[in-house]
Amino acid sequence: MNPATSVDVGKRIRLGRLIDSRTNSCMICALDHGLTSPTFLDGLFQSRDRAREVIAGGANVLMLSRGMAKQVVEELTPATSVALMLSASAACRQEGPVVTPIGSVEEALRLGADAVVVYVALAGANEDEIITYVAGVGEACDRLGMAFIAEAEFPNAYQTLHEQASAFGAEYLTRNARLCVELGADIVKVNWSGSVESFKAIVRAAGVPVVVAGGTVQGEDEFLTRMAGATEAGAIGVSVGRNVFQHRNPEAMMRAIRRVMVERVSCADALRELKAAPTTRTGASQG
Repeated sequence: MNPATSVDVGKRIRLGRLIDSRTNSCMICALDHGLTSPTFLDGLFQSRDRAREVIAGGANVLMLSRGMAKQVVEELTPATSVALMLSASAACRQEGPVVTPIGSVEEALRLGADAVVVYVALAGANEDEIITYVAGVGEACDRLGMAFIAEAEFPNAYQTLHEQASAFGAEYLTRNARLCVELGADIVKVNWSGSVESFKAIVRAAGVPVVVAGGTVQGEDEFLTRMAGATEAGAIGVSVGRNVFQHRNPEAMMRAIRRVMVERVSCADALRELKAAPTTRTGASQG
C-alpha cells in the first residue's frame, strides 16, 4: 500500500474535526443565512452571541461566510470546526435556482476552514452550470486536501418542505445527493424526505456521511421528531440554522437536538428539558 500523500492526510485530518469519532456525529449550526435569505432574520443580530450559544449547546461545526468568520473568531473553541460557504442565494427564478459563486477553496484554506460548502440545486435550465461548478469545487478540494460539504437540497431553501416535496419528491433528493458524491462531496446535507424509509434510501445511495437539513422554522416537537427520524434512517447529524438561531433560547435548542441525535434521548424528554429553558434571545417570541 502506498503511503498517504500530504493532501490525503490533510483531508483526513479535517474530516476528523468535522465528524466526532467518539460519537460518529457531525452537529453543524449554519450562521450564513445573510448570504441566502430574501429578508434579514433577526436571530442573526449579535452573531457572536449566537456562535457562543450554539457551541455551548453542542455544535461542533459552524457554517460561516468569510465576513462572519472574522466576526465570531473569538468565540471559537479549539474543538470548533469552520465550514466556509462558497455560494450565495438559494432563491429561485424562472430559469432555475440562483447559486452564485462567492469564494474559493484556496481562500478557505487561508482562513483555516476545515470544509467548504456549496448549495446544489438541480432541475432548472441552468443545471449544467451548477454541475460544472460543483465538479470544479470537488476537484479543487481533492487537489488541496479540503473537506467538501455539498448541500444537496430542494431548489428553494425558503419554501416549506411540504411545498418542495410535493413538487420534487424524495427521488430528486436521492439523485442530487448521489450526484454530489460522484462529483467529490465528502459529506452531504439533504432535506428531510418525509419518511424514515425514503431518507434511508438517500443515505444508502450517497454512501458517504449524511446530515439532515434543518429547513424552515417548525414547532419544537415536530422538529425534534424529524431529527429522531433522520437519525433512525442513518444521518450522522444535522446542519441547522433558523430553527436554532431564531429560537428563543438557541443554546437550549441546539442542546435538545444533540440530546436526540447523539445521546439518543427520547423526543419527549428532550422537549421537556427544552420547554423548561428560559428565553435568552432578545426579541424572540415565547412560542
